[in-house]
Amino acid sequence: MEKQLTGTLALAVFTAALGSLQMGYSLGVINAPQKVIERHYARSLGVYNEELARREGGNATEHEEPTDSSVVMYWSLSVAIFSIGGMVSSFLVSFVSDIRGRIKGMLYINVLAITAGLLMGLAKMGTPYLMVIAGRAIMGLYCGLSSGLVPLYIGEISPVKYRGAMGALHQLAIVVGILLSQVIGLDFLLGNDDMWHVLLGLSGAPAVLQSLLLFFCPESPRYLYIKLGKVEEACTSLKRLKGDYDTSKDIAEMQAEKEEAMKEAQMSILRLLRSSVYRQQLFVALMMHLSQQFSGINAIFYYSTSIFQTAGVGQPVYATIGVGVINIIFTLVSVIMVDRAGRRTLTIIGLGGMCCCAVAMTVGLAFQDVHSWMSYLSMAAIFLFVSFFEIGPGPIPWFIVAEIFSQGPRPAAIALAGCCNWTCNFIIGMFFPYLEALCGSYVFIIFAVLLFGFTVFIYMRVPETKGKTFEEIAAVFHRKRGAPPSKPQEEAEMVQLKSSTEA
Repeated sequence: MEKQLTGTLALAVFTAALGSLQMGYSLGVINAPQKVIERHYARSLGVYNEELARREGGNATEHEEPTDSSVVMYWSLSVAIFSIGGMVSSFLVSFVSDIRGRIKGMLYINVLAITAGLLMGLAKMGTPYLMVIAGRAIMGLYCGLSSGLVPLYIGEISPVKYRGAMGALHQLAIVVGILLSQVIGLDFLLGNDDMWHVLLGLSGAPAVLQSLLLFFCPESPRYLYIKLGKVEEACTSLKRLKGDYDTSKDIAEMQAEKEEAMKEAQMSILRLLRSSVYRQQLFVALMMHLSQQFSGINAIFYYSTSIFQTAGVGQPVYATIGVGVINIIFTLVSVIMVDRAGRRTLTIIGLGGMCCCAVAMTVGLAFQDVHSWMSYLSMAAIFLFVSFFEIGPGPIPWFIVAEIFSQGPRPAAIALAGCCNWTCNFIIGMFFPYLEALCGSYVFIIFAVLLFGFTVFIYMRVPETKGKTFEEIAAVFHRKRGAPPSKPQEEAEMVQLKSSTEA
């Protein structure tokens, strides 16, 4: 009898999600100690205020911040280089996952994370700004690969019944990592003049634990059977993941997918972009990731501290941690609900709710000088905005890409979607401050319009994937394309793709 949920499956999902935890920690860790790190950059560059430098026994206050242009430049590079690394390495997800497998792929890329952690952890012993920038760049390379490999592996080993919930664990681990970095980055813990390098160095710690646990995790049965043709190993992996049961049903499903994969041939990224057969799936995948990043969630985090200050919160950092707690709570709600309510439903509810919150945010910010209570409307809108994001638009794009593509184009599709996500993240991080300076309190109207458009798109174009096998989902898109008229053309394209691959 198939147990569905076993200790080995739980261990495998937990181990993979450690990569997501590391990604979340790396995303959040750089913000809390900003002023402290900038002072060390200034000392290293020789532009630190001499009057402050004579205070050898104490730390400067947050108001005593270096303003030298070189410090600002190196700090901006420390933040931005992480996203650039993710953009670059996300293109390699397909290569890494197929050449060595999902488990060995995650194991090998941990070398990057540990190297990055050591560089940042030892930054005080060398040239801080160079070591932190190098460490952040390498960590970005790691996170770009991890953000593709983790959802890919979890999606392939999860039972159909629980695939959505387990896929959402990727986002849950990210928000736990962000909150963890915010908490231990507090001034009285590690976010201070003496311990900031340790705070950054801990970015590589989850990779050490993951490397040890990966030896106890089975390889993806789909990779073993469809990619390598190892039937016995695939059956053994299935039994380790689901218990001692009759694997014939799962093997039959994988055989059907393998037959389709043989028709499809292995897809490169360029070939996938050119293929008309997968254009609909690819468009949906990219739009899902665009909706996640251009929803304004990163802008909300950027703007939250000033809104909390305006509302009279004495310690805005604790309010920001409160937002992190809300993040986790509602990601857990998504984990519970995603296989009941469905991916499409939760995404529509999330994007629609965020649209309303963006409007409320704009009203609150525009009138907070006239009515003091309006600042509390803005605060409430922040918490609700984050809640709606984590219900659907946050976790679902990460794993739905693995669901809507079959084995042949799946790695290339995940690589493209990951690159799209990282690129949008970089664009928002770089240009939102200028957009906010230009539009002021009305900046969130832009996001409200985008959110409304994304909501309509999801409603019109994205099918429900809840409870469906990979083959059934592919059939939905096939029907949407109008299969009968286009079948000969598709088959001709498949033959052309396959022959070019074999050549």
